[in-house]
Amino acid sequence: MQTREDIFNILRDALVELFELEPERVTLDANLYQDLEIDSIDAIDLIDHIKRQTGKKIAAEEFKAVRTVNDVVEAVFRLVNPAA
Repeated sequence: MQTREDIFNILRDALVELFELEPERVTLDANLYQDLEIDSIDAIDLIDHIKRQTGKKIAAEEFKAVRTVNDVVEAVFRLVNPAA
Protein backbone atom coordinates (compact mmCIF):
# COMPACT_ATOMS: atom_id res chain seq x y z
CA MET A 1 0.00 0.00 0.00
CA GLN A 2 1.34 3.40 -0.95
CA THR A 3 0.94 6.31 1.42
CA ARG A 4 -0.01 9.78 0.29
CA GLU A 5 3.58 10.85 1.03
CA ASP A 6 4.96 8.09 -1.23
CA ILE A 7 2.59 9.16 -4.00
CA PHE A 8 3.55 12.83 -3.57
CA ASN A 9 7.26 12.00 -3.82
CA ILE A 10 6.74 9.95 -6.99
CA LEU A 11 4.51 12.66 -8.45
CA ARG A 12 6.97 15.44 -7.60
CA ASP A 13 9.80 13.49 -9.26
CA ALA A 14 7.59 12.94 -12.33
CA LEU A 15 6.67 16.63 -12.60
CA VAL A 16 10.32 17.63 -12.27
CA GLU A 17 11.42 15.08 -14.88
CA LEU A 18 8.58 15.51 -17.38
CA PHE A 19 8.16 19.27 -17.25
CA GLU A 20 11.58 20.46 -16.05
CA LEU A 21 10.15 22.10 -12.94
CA GLU A 22 12.20 23.04 -9.91
CA PRO A 23 11.40 20.56 -7.09
CA GLU A 24 10.67 23.36 -4.61
CA ARG A 25 7.83 24.62 -6.85
CA VAL A 26 6.01 21.30 -6.54
CA THR A 27 4.07 21.54 -3.29
CA LEU A 28 0.74 20.00 -2.30
CA ASP A 29 -0.93 23.41 -2.65
CA ALA A 30 0.56 24.19 -6.07
CA ASN A 31 -2.05 24.67 -8.79
CA LEU A 32 -1.11 22.55 -11.78
CA TYR A 33 -2.30 25.05 -14.34
CA GLN A 34 -1.49 28.41 -12.75
CA ASP A 35 1.53 27.73 -10.53
CA LEU A 36 3.19 24.95 -12.53
CA GLU A 37 1.99 26.09 -15.99
CA ILE A 38 0.84 22.63 -17.05
CA ASP A 39 -1.46 22.65 -20.08
CA SER A 40 -3.93 20.05 -21.29
CA ILE A 41 -1.32 18.18 -23.36
CA ASP A 42 0.97 18.06 -20.32
CA ALA A 43 -1.93 16.73 -18.25
CA ILE A 44 -2.34 13.85 -20.73
CA ASP A 45 1.38 13.12 -20.43
CA LEU A 46 1.03 13.13 -16.65
CA ILE A 47 -1.96 10.73 -16.76
CA ASP A 48 0.07 8.44 -19.01
CA HIS A 49 3.04 8.57 -16.63
CA ILE A 50 0.78 7.72 -13.66
CA LYS A 51 -0.61 4.77 -15.63
CA ARG A 52 2.90 3.47 -16.30
CA GLN A 53 3.85 3.85 -12.63
CA THR A 54 0.71 2.30 -11.12
CA GLY A 55 -0.57 0.03 -13.87
CA LYS A 56 -3.92 1.82 -13.49
CA LYS A 57 -5.42 4.66 -15.45
CA ILE A 58 -7.08 7.71 -13.95
CA ALA A 59 -10.32 8.39 -15.79
CA ALA A 60 -10.21 11.60 -17.80
CA GLU A 61 -13.44 12.71 -16.13
CA GLU A 62 -11.83 12.36 -12.70
CA PHE A 63 -8.73 14.24 -13.83
CA LYS A 64 -10.87 17.18 -15.00
CA ALA A 65 -11.66 17.92 -11.34
CA VAL A 66 -7.97 18.01 -10.43
CA ARG A 67 -6.54 21.46 -9.78
CA THR A 68 -3.69 21.07 -7.29
CA VAL A 69 -0.88 18.62 -6.75
CA ASN A 70 -2.76 17.40 -3.67
CA ASP A 71 -5.81 16.65 -5.86
CA VAL A 72 -3.61 14.40 -8.01
CA VAL A 73 -2.17 12.71 -4.92
CA GLU A 74 -5.70 12.00 -3.64
CA ALA A 75 -6.87 10.68 -7.03
CA VAL A 76 -3.88 8.34 -7.28
CA PHE A 77 -4.29 7.26 -3.65
CA ARG A 78 -7.91 6.27 -4.33
CA LEU A 79 -6.79 4.48 -7.50
CA VAL A 80 -4.11 2.35 -5.85
CA ASN A 81 -5.98 1.87 -2.55
CA PRO A 82 -9.61 1.32 -3.59
CA ALA A 83 -10.61 0.08 -0.12
CA ALA A 84 -9.31 3.23 1.60
